[in-house]
Amino acid sequence: MSSSPIAAWHQLVKERNAQGLDALLADEATFHSPVVHTPQVGKAITKKYLAAAFQVFFDPSFRYVRELAGERDAVLEFELELEGIRINGVDMIKWNDEGKITEFKVMLRPLKAVNLIHQKMAAMLQASQQ
Repeated sequence: MSSSPIAAWHQLVKERNAQGLDALLADEATFHSPVVHTPQVGKAITKKYLAAAFQVFFDPSFRYVRELAGERDAVLEFELELEGIRINGVDMIKWNDEGKITEFKVMLRPLKAVNLIHQKMAAMLQASQQ
């Protein structure tokens, strides 16, 4: 794993490696979903949401198109096409002194994309509970 949490994140995305999230997420990690109004708190639930996102988002059309990075946070803009809908969004990521992700927030547009992602993520999360 890289010393930079963003470089490590990019590597996990490239490899479609949801198992690598264990090493990257802090125990207190919080996930902010574009379709769930309450923050999802804790490493286990954050990993669950991100692992589902690996299945839904990371198809061959997915690509990061811009990155703004600070000392302990970054915003990664992405694009993809899913079921004929062009999706644009951002991943807003914060990390601690140990380089572990403490907060992951996803924002999406347009509304058709939000509705589609809501449907697909709900199905993926439901399947992971069985």
